[in-house]
Amino acid sequence: MNDLPDLFPGFEARSVEVSMGHIFARIAGDGPALVLLHGFPQTHACWHRVAPALTKTHRVILLDMRGYGSSSAPPSRDGEAYAKRALAADVIEAAERLGHAHFAFAGHDRGARVGYRLALDHPERIERLALLDIVPTFKAWQDIRAGRQQARHWDFLARPEPEPEIEIARDPIAYVDGLLATWNRQKSLAVFDPGALAHYHASASEPDRVHAFCEDYRAGATLDVEADEADLEAGRKITCPVLLLTGEYYLPGGEAAVLAAWRESFAPQAVCASAPCGHFLAEEAPEATVAALTRFLSGTG
Repeated sequence: MNDLPDLFPGFEARSVEVSMGHIFARIAGDGPALVLLHGFPQTHACWHRVAPALTKTHRVILLDMRGYGSSSAPPSRDGEAYAKRALAADVIEAAERLGHAHFAFAGHDRGARVGYRLALDHPERIERLALLDIVPTFKAWQDIRAGRQQARHWDFLARPEPEPEIEIARDPIAYVDGLLATWNRQKSLAVFDPGALAHYHASASEPDRVHAFCEDYRAGATLDVEADEADLEAGRKITCPVLLLTGEYYLPGGEAAVLAAWRESFAPQAVCASAPCGHFLAEEAPEATVAALTRFLSGTG
């Protein structure tokens, strides 16, 4: 993917060796470390409108998750290699290789699920945690199975191999573009930079990465829910400060429902903010996203 547009001028590009293979990183800025992790069906490119501003106060580390972008996509069955516990271990290893045993973390979508798993499993690592536009995984599946929320893509991608892989392979770019257009407020691809779309299309055009997407969701329906339920039963909580940042036009119930879901489960002291956009906050509402993250990371909001 070396011929893709460079959306991060001035950022260093690194391939960081970890136990499972390598994690691709872009790095810039000085100050305390801040890891940014994307969601599905995107890559680190989703942060291109917010990361430069955050380098004014932080050493910003953008990562491609295992199976996405330019990171390794290890083989897997039944989600075992893509449980969020495994992806969180990648983040820890990559951050350590880059010289950071502790860091703040902001994750969107699937990246946010990695972030809260990391905070529960390794509380000593995370100084501040920002979760963009998610409720806990167990809660999402509870609502889907009870008919309170549409299954959307969750059930489709979690179906047994190779059903979703075959369906997506018929036209992977159309599949990705359909999701991107549906989940933003304008219902249009116009909200995305063409260079960012090129990154997302390149990732989705590789069969091993399509399989990784599906394994991510298979893990979400099984292994990740099991990990959540075990922590709920044990009464574990996230101990660092938590910001919930939501788009006003995506999650059912809005800010109030998101805040209740987290305060009643893993983050009783969480604070919440929202932006007038759909699901893709960093691309639809970059100024509001930067402002909210800056306040939170500085301890002033």
